Amino acid sequence: MDAERGWAQVLLAAALLAAPLAWARDGVEVGGNSAFSKLVPAESVEQTARAQYQQTLQQANQQQALAPANHPQLLRLRRIAARIIPFTADWNPRAKDWQWQVNLIGSNQINAWCMPGGKIAFYTGILDTLKLTDDEVAAVMGHEIAHALREHARERMGKSVATNLGANLLSQWLGAGQLGNTVIGGGAQLLSLQFSRSDESEADLVGLELAARAGFDPRAGITLWQKMAAQNKGAPPQWLSTHPAGSTRIAEMQKNLPRVLPLYEQAKKS
Repeated sequence: MDAERGWAQVLLAAALLAAPLAWARDGVEVGGNSAFSKLVPAESVEQTARAQYQQTLQQANQQQALAPANHPQLLRLRRIAARIIPFTADWNPRAKDWQWQVNLIGSNQINAWCMPGGKIAFYTGILDTLKLTDDEVAAVMGHEIAHALREHARERMGKSVATNLGANLLSQWLGAGQLGNTVIGGGAQLLSLQFSRSDESEADLVGLELAARAGFDPRAGITLWQKMAAQNKGAPPQWLSTHPAGSTRIAEMQKNLPRVLPLYEQAKKS
């Protein structure tokens, strides 16, 4: 076990050398992406996401749960996404080449997600049950897009690579990318990956900024949380993984509002 941890530390140290440094900028600051994400090729993660997204849509269509292209709520979601997407490349240069998709699935689930590569899905339950305003939809969408931009799924896969390679690591040092491909090919289910508390915090803040730059009131992130808390009676909402939100995360968003409100005011003038 000690040897395995040792090899994982060696690989992480190498990845850290290639990791981007934090940068000074307007808006929120969350630093660079995790070094663990470097252990798995982005192209492979995005390819897996495309396949799993299409499978999800096909299943929804078979159940007559996939909203048609002219559905009013789907048109609404796509209008909101069209305003947010132009600001995504600032957080991840790959986003400018993503083939973005937005779809709506009929379900009572209070749920929404964005897979790597810009594959977005909302469930009617989150829109209908919470009676979301456009600003609140933008808060949800910004949060989910932020997970993709920050490559949290890729990071989780990278951690699996680092902890599972063990003694095989050195002999395959130059093939780290292929090892990442093997992990993905082994059946990684992107929708079942659970993000850490720090991942959720990053997504909260990056999501606030994306919404603000797109001209949506970032204060809606607070009202969204209040609706979530009332709906779930303190239990963690499904769409935000198993980690409870609580007053700490709301306080963190409130603390960062002064960073994003000027962006919102500027967007309203443009």
